[in-house]
Amino acid sequence: MMENRGAPIPAEAFALDEEDPAFAGQALYSTKVLRVYDAVVVHASNALVWRCPARAIRALYAHHVSDAHLDVGPGTGYYVDRSGLPGEHPRLALLDANLDVLRFAAHRLRRFRPQLHAADVLKPLPLAPGTYGSIGLSYVLHCLPGDIDSKAVVFDNLKALLRPGGVLFGSTLVNAGCRHNRAARAMMRAYNGKGVFSNLDDDFEGLERALAQRFSRFEVHRRGSAALFAAMP
Repeated sequence: MMENRGAPIPAEAFALDEEDPAFAGQALYSTKVLRVYDAVVVHASNALVWRCPARAIRALYAHHVSDAHLDVGPGTGYYVDRSGLPGEHPRLALLDANLDVLRFAAHRLRRFRPQLHAADVLKPLPLAPGTYGSIGLSYVLHCLPGDIDSKAVVFDNLKALLRPGGVLFGSTLVNAGCRHNRAARAMMRAYNGKGVFSNLDDDFEGLERALAQRFSRFEVHRRGSAALFAAMP
């Protein structure tokens, strides 16, 4: 585990082993890919393939983000950048296993001087419990290995970091029982074949069950091939 605030991350600080089951889901996101990510994924793929336009996820952030926010798998930092972080001096932290992602998002969000955590969200997180008013988890679950029941350990790891009244929210692409368009079906097969996604058996009901087992209140909404969720302890 490595922490940093407002400074570059040493390249040797953290890296998933190539034999780790979670490696393939994050290895794609190099700096080169991140430079085109907003255009290709955030705008084009979300609207045309997954039928969950970026504005739907932006609205999720706008509704739930707090003045003490942890973003897990921040990508390019697009959603946090447009979230309208409240408060005069909001406290922002970013967590990812991919150092390129952390560097890219931290640069974009440098005005907030984010605290950076290089870590695997599937493993115990040595962050202070009860710290955050909100935790964002957008488009992360479908990249993690295993089925919903096994990858739901992420919810256990993150729930402990919420302060009283806090909320864990995010989005994920599901496959089982979902009516995809032709492009979505093709992309699901391709990405799962390469190990970028691991969600062939993920479904809305499994996500709801995992949240119900861990949170006193939660909601899950369908939007195209995506599930948008929010959960409170």
